Amino acid sequence: MDLIELDRVMRSLGAEAVTASVMLARASREVKDAALTHSATLLRQRTEQILQANALDMEAARARQLSGALTDRLMLNAARVESMATGLESIAALPDPIGSVLSEWTRPNGLLIQRVRVPLGVLAIIYESRPNVTADAGALCLKSGNAVILRAGSESVHSSRYIHACLVDGLLAAGLPATAIQLVPTTDREAVRYLLAEMADTIDVVVPRGGKSLIERVQREARVPVIGHLDGNCHVYVDRDADLTMACSIVLNAKLRRTGICGAAETLLVDQAAVSTHLAPLIATLLAAGCEVRGDALSQAVDTRVRAASEEDWYTEYLDSIIAVKVVNGVDEACAHIAQYGSAHTESIVTNNQATAERFLSKVDSAIVLHNASTQFADGGEFGMGAEIGISTDKFHARGPVGIEQLTSYKYVVRGQGQIRPG
Repeated sequence: MDLIELDRVMRSLGAEAVTASVMLARASREVKDAALTHSATLLRQRTEQILQANALDMEAARARQLSGALTDRLMLNAARVESMATGLESIAALPDPIGSVLSEWTRPNGLLIQRVRVPLGVLAIIYESRPNVTADAGALCLKSGNAVILRAGSESVHSSRYIHACLVDGLLAAGLPATAIQLVPTTDREAVRYLLAEMADTIDVVVPRGGKSLIERVQREARVPVIGHLDGNCHVYVDRDADLTMACSIVLNAKLRRTGICGAAETLLVDQAAVSTHLAPLIATLLAAGCEVRGDALSQAVDTRVRAASEEDWYTEYLDSIIAVKVVNGVDEACAHIAQYGSAHTESIVTNNQATAERFLSKVDSAIVLHNASTQFADGGEFGMGAEIGISTDKFHARGPVGIEQLTSYKYVVRGQGQIRPG
């Protein structure tokens, strides 16, 4: 696609999205939910076609020798398609946030002031190798009254087109404009630059979901607000008062359930007071499950199979069956390590000492902190949000799982009886 044609296509997408956003902002819950449930039905009915399209994406991914983490995110099966459909139905079942009154008060002069939730407007979602994001992002934007322009990565182009078609048919069946959820029709990387730099007049927020290089580019080039995170360098701290069986179970799940997601644990911190009881079993459990362990001197001392960790390992998001292990002197040193090396994404403490747990939960400044639970719960669906567009490590506007409420803003509605402000 040449630049003149790209300019025409992208400007058309933007103009159509603005028009659709006005209609969506006024759409009833019943209409939006009807579109979502019909789309879910279509996903189930078209599972075979979606999987055939995904097979083309997987074949191309193997030819390009994409990493295991990327191919895991890309791969669809019947269960994952069903999960997408269920996710749409879960979003439909959530209360409609638009128009809800967040707070209200009456001034001494009789003015009634309400803070009312409203959509953000038009969103651009840019993502790599995750065809399920097409369904999740489209559904969340629809439910929250936002129009969306989706730019899927070239890795998932065939899968995303079939999933997008289900969403569009759901919109049309409910009487909503097909342009409420649009998919950029080209994989040309210039389209990403155009979204970021040339469409500030039509796009209100950009949400990137992908690798570090993509998110860095979006944050660097975008001329509109961005919601996202760079890294998922997540930690599990095993305290001296942790139950060993529980600790092994949580660490194994946090690291290996799915290594390619941003909530996977990348560093294990073990209390120095638990070295003689916990360190060797934790490392042995990981090694037995096929995980490479890179550790400090104490970790190497308890198991010769542990490789030496470098300074870089403490900063690394592996997205693979690799974990870094370090012994720390109690909860405060664990918190200090996380503050220095972490990415403010998700951290967990395993302990039966409630006071220690509360110290960790209050001191660690990450988007999600957990007590006696796997970091892999860092997920909007697991939080009861139906789905999420991603995890935000920002402190402005949205933090943690980005669901329907995080895709809204608010306005003030003031009702009077003729009041004027005195001079």
